Amino acid sequence: MDERNTVIEAIRNAGEPVNASKVAEVTGLDKKVVDKVFAQLKKDGTIVSPIRCKYTLA
Repeated sequence: MDERNTVIEAIRNAGEPVNASKVAEVTGLDKKVVDKVFAQLKKDGTIVSPIRCKYTLA
């Protein structure tokens, strides 16, 4: 599974809005990698931020 799908799956499984640090902790990915994927997901509208600095699937 690629990093993008790994991050999406972690957000889906969290059941609540999460930040990049939590996703990095759960997936084992480097936080910088997660930040990069978050930026891409925000840009294409896959994730939204209902709470400042925390994200969930759109």
